[in-house]
Amino acid sequence: MTVEEVIKHFELQPLTMEGGYFRQNYRSSEVTPERKPMGTAIYYLLTPDTFSRLHKLPTDEVYHFYLGDPVELLLLYPDGTGKKVILGKEIEKGMEVQFAVPAGIWQGSRLAFGGNWALLGTTMAPGFTDEDFIPARPEALKEKYPRFISEIENLTGL
Repeated sequence: MTVEEVIKHFELQPLTMEGGYFRQNYRSSEVTPERKPMGTAIYYLLTPDTFSRLHKLPTDEVYHFYLGDPVELLLLYPDGTGKKVILGKEIEKGMEVQFAVPAGIWQGSRLAFGGNWALLGTTMAPGFTDEDFIPARPEALKEKYPRFISEIENLTGL
């Protein structure tokens, strides 16, 4: 299956604030007292010329790997440490098919080197609203996370 076929099949659209392609496939009709949906889910697709810009969210986000090539997920923690998680189907190589990013952690992702495309999903409860997306300020992150300067530049477009 080609990336174009995947985009068409799942009716994906560009995700302008973050990068990649997406479609929200679930939004709870019930809401929190703050008027946020109780839960949301999306399909999310990465290609070699897209990436998920570094950002953080106020709620845990659970990633689900569905199809395609491995994805590198960068996590930057408040204490100045960070790590990479590989999302993919080769669990015998330590890849994760599901991974929860805790609330308030800087996160960004891109295809692993040589990949053509990857179809993921993410779920959140309470659900995502556009106001939840907090984009990274690259200079501040590079100062706090000097071991990850290259990754920060790659995941912020600088």
